[in-house]
Amino acid sequence: MLGVVRNLTSATRLLDVLPLLRAEDGITVSFTVNPGSTFDGGLADYLAHQRGTVLPWREATRRRFDLVVACAVNRSMRRLSRPLVVLPHGVGYNRLTRRSTGDATSSAGLSPRELLHRGRVVPDVIGLSHEEQLDRLAVSCPPALPHARVVGDPCFDRMRANLDWRDHFREPFGATGGRRLVVLNSTWGPHSLIRRHPELPERLVRALPVDEYVVALVLHPNIWSDDTPFGVDRRLRHALDAGLRLVSPERGWQAALIAADVVVGDTGSVTFYGAGLERATLLAASGEAELDPRSPMHAFGTSAPRLDPGGDLLDQLRAAERAHQAEVLRPVTGQALGLTDRSAAVLQRLFYELLGERVRPPADDPRPARYPDPTPATGAGPTAFDVVGRAEGETVGLTRHPVDPARAGARGFFAVTAEEGTRSAVAQTAEVAARRQPRGELPPERWLERRFAQQPWLSVAVAALGESRHLLRLRDGTVAEAHAPRGWGAPEPVLDPVLLGAAVHLALETGDLPERLTIRTGTTETRVRVLPPGVDR
Repeated sequence: MLGVVRNLTSATRLLDVLPLLRAEDGITVSFTVNPGSTFDGGLADYLAHQRGTVLPWREATRRRFDLVVACAVNRSMRRLSRPLVVLPHGVGYNRLTRRSTGDATSSAGLSPRELLHRGRVVPDVIGLSHEEQLDRLAVSCPPALPHARVVGDPCFDRMRANLDWRDHFREPFGATGGRRLVVLNSTWGPHSLIRRHPELPERLVRALPVDEYVVALVLHPNIWSDDTPFGVDRRLRHALDAGLRLVSPERGWQAALIAADVVVGDTGSVTFYGAGLERATLLAASGEAELDPRSPMHAFGTSAPRLDPGGDLLDQLRAAERAHQAEVLRPVTGQALGLTDRSAAVLQRLFYELLGERVRPPADDPRPARYPDPTPATGAGPTAFDVVGRAEGETVGLTRHPVDPARAGARGFFAVTAEEGTRSAVAQTAEVAARRQPRGELPPERWLERRFAQQPWLSVAVAALGESRHLLRLRDGTVAEAHAPRGWGAPEPVLDPVLLGAAVHLALETGDLPERLTIRTGTTETRVRVLPPGVDR
């Protein structure tokens, strides 16, 4: 068979359905790039990474294949052998894209300009994700209606089949220790989130407490193609250094949605899928003007809850989770995501039917494959924190935010890591410093001593000895070891040395260094024991 791609979006979608054609049945797969897309940058490299056979378009049009599958349609595909199956590369068919459709009323993928050539229907099968699209196809391109088949959404079904891997996928995003994962998503075009609010990724990362939230950004592959990876990295550098996780355009966004607690986005497919997975969903931008008013995506844009990018982001996210009712958007998402949990079986039967008697169809329904582990890109991460909190007895509640260079003054006090150095204004006024590497060049006690000599405002310095054990020193020269004991039936604890230093600093404001501490961040509590020199834990 031949897999046809026009852009990275269609390529990744194609790889969702290719496993339905089993290699053990003797089916071999080749790829080709259908030329003409504005967003085909990096496509050849992506296909090369799949280690498959990539044929030049001209050669692909001359060879005979038993089946041709594309997740985007263009009438130039008439030059390929038959049968040709075209599938959507997003949540159904929604966009009004005059450049490809040639009119202002047909959804991209359902227009006569794309589906017909000299009055003849180009695809043998037009895959639809929901019966709703039959009505729109009957209006936009009546001759194509007999070629339409409702096949569901294999991408959505694969995500549902991977839901049991949620905990596994959360860890690479840092969504552990009680942290909530916010997935920020932007489609492409002038109405997209990233075009309307380019500052939102950085503002969101700096607005959310680092011990309670992590933020992952998913950008449409067309943005990567248009801006280039170099341009994307330049635009997001400050946000990445503040803690943003950036999802690769090639893989990872499905795992991010599975792992997510909240989705903030626009009227793009990823945000819609997030709502379909019943995540708390907010729209920070929408583009109803470029959507078919009869489409479920248009209805989604007018009915989903909104985020005010200029408002208090933390309060809005917390309110969204409290108010979230999964059933509210089900009537909208259900109008695009048809044949739930049956799409793979329906598509596989279709493919084998088209292949004919040469190949016997599998006896059992296919099981959707597990997604690869996500590997989001990160920057240096925050090295300076703005901390507020208070101590009540042995319990210290605190909140940390990455220091915002645009903010005048601190919310509370500054705590820095060793990587912040000692010369910056923040380091020179910091009251807490911490080294996170347990095996640094200087022994822990010497590093602590040197920090007090270099940072005049320090109250507490901490040197990590492991994931849950640290050495700390106070301004008066007191040295102690602190660790987080493991509770019965609990996993090994993790204690951030910056968090420990900040908690000790707050505890010292109301008394002496305590022997026991409970550090509260959001709804998470960590118990800590503080031991003087010579005392075995």
